[in-house]
Amino acid sequence: MAIVLGPHRYGKAETRLVHVTRDGDTHELIDLNVSIALSGDLTATHFTGDNSAVLPTDTMKNTVYAFAREHGVGQPEAFALRLGRHFVAGLPQIVTARVGIEAYGWERLGPHSFRRKGDFTRLCTVTVGADSAQVVSGLKDFVVLNTTASEFHGFARDRYTTLPETTDRILATEVDARWRHLSDTADWGESFEEAKDALVNAFVNTYSYSLQQTLFSMGTRVLESRPEIAEIRLALPNKHHYLVDLSPFDLENPGEVFLAGDRPYGLIEGTVTRDNPAVGPSADPEWYR
Repeated sequence: MAIVLGPHRYGKAETRLVHVTRDGDTHELIDLNVSIALSGDLTATHFTGDNSAVLPTDTMKNTVYAFAREHGVGQPEAFALRLGRHFVAGLPQIVTARVGIEAYGWERLGPHSFRRKGDFTRLCTVTVGADSAQVVSGLKDFVVLNTTASEFHGFARDRYTTLPETTDRILATEVDARWRHLSDTADWGESFEEAKDALVNAFVNTYSYSLQQTLFSMGTRVLESRPEIAEIRLALPNKHHYLVDLSPFDLENPGEVFLAGDRPYGLIEGTVTRDNPAVGPSADPEWYR
């Protein structure tokens, strides 16, 4: 039985970049975490240790900083596209470059003063090939909660089921959403903000009988409002809130005092896509990661 090398890639992970644009007394701040992975004809280094086709990962780190200085940064998607195209065009042995970016938000306090925002992390992953580029945007760590308008009942049971049915519960989740664009050109800032707003509006305005129903509603709202998006993948952990039993203290608890559970938790995942052949398959089967 032959032993062969399977899919592989290498790169520089989590290069931290903070870029300050100095426009007189008013400064702009961009804070990124950039990860680069290259794949192509790299078998020699695996089989024999021949590194002649291997661009050092330290060079990838340096490229991030040099590009920030020479070309600026701008929207994460645009910066990732520039980096990915640079590596594919400049290295004949490289077939695909994958650039993932986490963007951290800062709130302005003054002309040159800022406060770190921690309500979510913006994401993008760009996959660049010789003749194509795929852009995925998204967010994570985005916690939302409804104190009512959520039920869960009529579920399947077996002999290990103890969960009681409910017609009124807290529904909370920490949204991890990734959406694939139809092309590599868009107003990335507007597209991101509008997609985020669509997720929020769907969560707020959906009377939920299951978190799965809420997931589909959120994905549908994004696709209906943003024609440039081909599909969206959502991972929604159910952040359970348990009604505290206050009867030992002769107190009633009419849905006011809860224990926020940590783990274990339910995890609901799904992809909502357009039923349209023009959308086409993803160039990167792991685009949602």
